Amino acid sequence: MSKLGNLGARLYRGEVGYDFIGKRKIWYGISILITITAIVGLAVRGLHLGIEFSGGAVFTTPKTSVSTSEAQHHAESAAPGHQAMVQKLGNGTLRVQISGLDTKQALPVQEEIAKDLKVPVKDVNTQLVGPSWGEQIADKAWLGLGIFMVLVVLYLAVAFEWRMAVAALVALIHDLTITVGVYALIGFEVTPGTVIGLLTILGYSLYDTVVVFDSLKEASKDITKQSRFTYSEIANRSINGTLVRSINTTVVALLPVAGLLFVGGGVLGAGMLNDISLALFVGLAAGAYSSIFIATPLVADLKNGEPQMKALAKRVAAKRASAAAKEAARQEETAESEGPDDEAEAEGAAVVGPRPQPAARNRGRGRTPGKRR
Repeated sequence: MSKLGNLGARLYRGEVGYDFIGKRKIWYGISILITITAIVGLAVRGLHLGIEFSGGAVFTTPKTSVSTSEAQHHAESAAPGHQAMVQKLGNGTLRVQISGLDTKQALPVQEEIAKDLKVPVKDVNTQLVGPSWGEQIADKAWLGLGIFMVLVVLYLAVAFEWRMAVAALVALIHDLTITVGVYALIGFEVTPGTVIGLLTILGYSLYDTVVVFDSLKEASKDITKQSRFTYSEIANRSINGTLVRSINTTVVALLPVAGLLFVGGGVLGAGMLNDISLALFVGLAAGAYSSIFIATPLVADLKNGEPQMKALAKRVAAKRASAAAKEAARQEETAESEGPDDEAEAEGAAVVGPRPQPAARNRGRGRTPGKRR
């Protein structure tokens, strides 16, 4: 068995483990800090909406040696007052996107771009997108997200309990907020591909959370009939028992997504891959984090507020205190019973070698006391 497999088996059996629940305030603090940063970035910078949502024109040029920065400067000069975004595609062509352009404005801008880039006007392909189409996409995305959240809460409330449903919902909102905040801070364009990526990560995040919840449900069955473990300790064992599985699942899912993001989007210049892969990459990482550090500790906090769990915690503490007192008394009795023997051995060990004999010393001198030669 590999080292990782051996570690997973030991974690599952409870031989080793990390106290995730005991340090939950640290994880809560980290999540709150990241969430506040994402919200501030969203409020200050805002989202860079693509033309699919804001409307505009997309100009695709033939292969050219002009850099993206130069092409962006030419595009903004051709359409003053409008924001331009330029991407170099894998075959050397440029994709110039200018938001807010209508049909009348698109033709002069097309001619100006062709002139600045020194390419024929007929070779510059133009596509116009109206803002109404983007609004429909956004409305459908919000509707789908709302339906998904409601179904998730209902399923978890029926399959598990309402506390787990609330914790899973908080974890999903946490993942979405962080992902959207990263888009705002980095400045990536929000396109329909971004929406697809956001909806996709919800399933991955929910999968990890349900795996831990299922283990917790089995481990906490008839929990009030025993007095060995509290609910928090059982929840912590459930996290550790599924930890290696969660890590393996996340790493395997992140590797191809990282390839799309850094190779497909960064090296090959595929713009649509950036939109989808960034949402998937950030969302998968945030989902794995929230399922371990947010969802399960939150369930433990909610459950520990129940009277039954409070009574269980008191019984466990009383039993452990009684066991500790008995162990201390046993050790004290053992020390007292071994005390005299130890003192005797210490006294015996203080005398080493034969004792001096006075008569022997006198005989060694060759005369008896009181006589003289």
